Amino acid sequence: MRFTLLAVLGLLVVLAPLYAPYFSTIMVWELRKAFAWLAPAVAAVAALALLPWLVSLVRRDNRGVPAGEGVKTLGCLGVIAGLALGVVWLVYGSYLQDRAYMAGTQIVTEAVPDLAARSPYVVGKAQAAPHLGDVTGEIADITYLPDADRFATLVERRGWLTGYEVGLVQEVPLGGGGRSQQRCTFDVAVADARIGGWFGHNLGRKISAQKRWVRFEASDAYVTCSGDTPVVVVPLKRQTGLLTVTERPAGVALYDGRTGKLTLTTDTADVPGSSYPKSLAARQRESTAAVGSFADWWFERSGWDASEDGANEGNESEFTLRYRDGSGRSAYVTPLTPQGEASSVVAVSMVPTRHRGGGLAPLTVHRLNPTWSSPKSIVALVKAEYRDVCCYNDDQVFEIVPTGGATWTATIGSEQNIRYRVEGRGQVGGREVSCLKAADGSLIRCAYAAPGSPEEQELTRREDAKRKQPESNAPPDVGDLKGYTPEQLAELNRRVNEEVNRRLKGGSQ
Repeated sequence: MRFTLLAVLGLLVVLAPLYAPYFSTIMVWELRKAFAWLAPAVAAVAALALLPWLVSLVRRDNRGVPAGEGVKTLGCLGVIAGLALGVVWLVYGSYLQDRAYMAGTQIVTEAVPDLAARSPYVVGKAQAAPHLGDVTGEIADITYLPDADRFATLVERRGWLTGYEVGLVQEVPLGGGGRSQQRCTFDVAVADARIGGWFGHNLGRKISAQKRWVRFEASDAYVTCSGDTPVVVVPLKRQTGLLTVTERPAGVALYDGRTGKLTLTTDTADVPGSSYPKSLAARQRESTAAVGSFADWWFERSGWDASEDGANEGNESEFTLRYRDGSGRSAYVTPLTPQGEASSVVAVSMVPTRHRGGGLAPLTVHRLNPTWSSPKSIVALVKAEYRDVCCYNDDQVFEIVPTGGATWTATIGSEQNIRYRVEGRGQVGGREVSCLKAADGSLIRCAYAAPGSPEEQELTRREDAKRKQPESNAPPDVGDLKGYTPEQLAELNRRVNEEVNRRLKGGSQ
C-alpha cells in the first residue's frame, strides 16, 4: 500500500508539467536557482566524503577488517572541507552571476544624451484617483508610457474571483493646461483574469498554459487603451545558464480586456510602451558592483549604487525618460553614486526600454564630469536659491532626474499642479549652476548661469534689450525749461491743464 502511494505521488510529480504548467514553471525556476547554488557544494561534499571510503577499500587486510579510525577522521575532515568549499562557491557564484549580467555593459565618458523632462511619478500617481470617477476597484499599477507621454493606471476589480476593472491613460503635463484622459473598461464577464488572481482567474496560469518556463514581475506589467479596448502588457523573462543562472527577456504577453484573448509574442516593435522588463534593467544596473575584481566586489570597492536620499526617496532608479531628439526612443535612467558613504552623483546608467532579441539589452554607464551634488543637497540648494517660489503650502521639490549632458532637472509644485522646474549643470567653480524656469521650460532667472551657456546668453540678451528700450513712463523730452519765455511757459501750462481736464472727463487718451 505504501509503495503504491509513493508510486502515485511520484507519477503526479512527473506529470505535473502536463496538468499544472503554472506550478511546475514556478517549481522549475526555483529548483534551477537552487541547483546553481547547491550543486557544487553537494558535489564537493560527496566527493570528499567518498574519498575515505575508497581509501578504506584499498587498505583492507585479507580478513576484511577496515583500515582504522584514521579513515573516519579523514571522512569528517572531508565533509567539513566540502561544506567550506560550498560556502565559497555561494559567495563566488554571486560574483559570477553579477559578471554574467554585466555582459555588454559599456562605461563611457561621453555626455548623457539629451532627455526630455516629464512630470514626476508621484504627481501621476496622485492625479490618477480623482480621474477614476465612480470606479470602485483598487489601483494595482501606475506606469509612465514614454511613447505617448502619458501615465497609465491599472485598476483591479474587488473580489477574489475577479480580474481588472478599468484602465486609465491620462496626460499629466509638465507645463501647459492640457489634461486629456482616456478610460477603457474591461469586460468583467469575459476578461476576468489578473496577475495574482485566484484559480482560473490568475493571468500567470493563462500565460504558463500557452508558454511554459517563462515568468514575470508584477511591477513590470502595465495597461494601455487601444481605442476603447484595454490591453494589459506583461513583459516576460526566461532563465539561462546552468551553474550561473541569469534571466533574459522573452517577449511580452498581451491580454485583451474585451475578449479575454491572450497573445504571446517576441515581436515587440508595435507594443505601446516599455517592452523590456524594468526589473531586468534594475538587475543589470545592480550588477555593476562586479565591474572590478572579486576582491573589489567583496569589499564593495567598485561599482555604483542608486542615489537614495533627497527628493527621489522611494523612487530612486530606472526613471523612464524619452530622448529629446524626436526619435521616439526612451530609456530607463538612474543617477548613480559610488559605493560607500559618498552621496554625490558621479554617473548615470541607461538601459533602452525596447530591445530586440533574446539577449540582455545594452547597459551604458556615463561617467559625469563635473559630478552632481547629492539629491538631498540639490533640494537644499533649490530651497535656498529660490526661496520665493519654494516651498509654500503643499509645494515641494519632486524628482531630480538626469536630462542630458551633465544636466539635472528638479520639479517644484504640488501633486495637483507643477509650477516650476529648476535645471542645473553640476558644480562649476564650487557653485552649483542652476536656473529657475516655468513648468513649460521658459527661463525666469538663474542663481548662477554657466559662462557661455544658453541661459547666460538669454539673460544677456534680455539685459541688452532692457537697456535699449526707453522707459515707458517717462514723458517726452521738452528741453530745458529755463530757455522758455513767460508766454511759452503759460501756453505750455494751459495745454497741460486742458489735457488733464479732458482725461478726467473720460475723453480719449
